[in-house]
Order: sequence, then C-alpha cells, then structure tokens
Amino acid sequence: MVRAVSDVYAERFSIDRSEDWYLLKLQEEVGELTAEYLRLAGRARPNGEAPGEVAIAMADEAADVLAMLLLFAGQNQIDLEAALERKWFRYLPQGTSEELG
Repeated sequence: MVRAVSDVYAERFSIDRSEDWYLLKLQEEVGELTAEYLRLAGRARPNGEAPGEVAIAMADEAADVLAMLLLFAGQNQIDLEAALERKWFRYLPQGTSEELG
C-alpha cells in the first residue's frame, strides 16, 4: 500500500524518483518529524496549534518516516526483517524473537 501511495504521489506531482530521491525524501521527513517533536516539547516556535494537534502532526510525520524507510529499503533491495534479526534481535534471549512474531 505504501508503494501504491508513493506511485500516486509521484504521478500527481510529476516527481522523478531518481536513485537518491528515496534517501533524500527520508531525510526530509526526519527533519519534519524533528520539527514537530521540538514544537511539542516547547523548544520551537509554536504555530498556534493546540498541543493535541501538534501531537497528531508528530505522529503523522513519524508515519511519513516509516513509509519512506520502507520505500528506501524496497528500492535498495534491503530485507528489513533479516536486518533486524541480524542487527537487533540477536541480543534477545534465544527464541524470543520467534515467540514475539
């Protein structure tokens, strides 16, 4: 579904998703997430939004980061599940990652 939305977005705005576009867009989304986090934490200029609205905006930016990471991984043939097993889940007690699914 993420790929389908990305395709619609690229077509609607005539975006050429070159090789580096996915990484650059991921970086842009991380910046937007950071801005909302700082706004919610009171460490950036408020936009006149209520704290609940800023929290929603931060959650939406987190979704953008995740979606762009998934797109970046797909574009670069990265198996995120295998990478998580190799890099993170090896620190769990034996068998825990299979139990948690």
